[in-house]
Amino acid sequence: MYTLLSGLYKYVFQKDEYCILILGLDNAGKTTFLEQSKTRFNKHYKGMSLSKITTTVGLNIGTVDVGKARLMFWDLGGQEELQSLWDKYYAECHGVIYVIDSTDEERLSESKQAFEKMVTSEALEGVPVLVLANKQDVETCLSIPDIKTAFSDCTSKIGRRDCLTQACSALTGKGVNEGIEWMVKCVVRNVHRPPRQRDIT
Repeated sequence: MYTLLSGLYKYVFQKDEYCILILGLDNAGKTTFLEQSKTRFNKHYKGMSLSKITTTVGLNIGTVDVGKARLMFWDLGGQEELQSLWDKYYAECHGVIYVIDSTDEERLSESKQAFEKMVTSEALEGVPVLVLANKQDVETCLSIPDIKTAFSDCTSKIGRRDCLTQACSALTGKGVNEGIEWMVKCVVRNVHRPPRQRDIT
């Protein structure tokens, strides 16, 4: 009887919580993506003005509920001196969203280096990675094929994990829902990193 009641309690009052890192160079649009996600998935959330978002120094945290899953986002600063802190969060995370500024061709190789260092970390083995080619609303941006070509020598280092490269505009919201929904499917089915149980509040 206790087991039945315990299971019912969990079903009604608890959600599976998954920690998702949002990584990428500074000015890639990580915090804008986080704000857009919170606005789209949280009915009563009144987001900050996207034009007032500044460079993240440290960490932004946000929560989004998608069905029975709760995504806890950790948006980490992307400046070079802050990238050394990323790996402190790897062991706790269930997924990674890596944001690329599609309009900044000059820093694409720098972004690739940061991605390569991240994706080859043993602490992230098997963790799904969503690569967002952001700022696709800008006419002069690099296309998805351009970005895949630039990152092509990283392909063999991705290993056995779910990985998707997707077009996105965090500013307009295009691609945000699809990206979040893909990530939810991946973290739910990844048996190597079980979720944390959290009471619904």
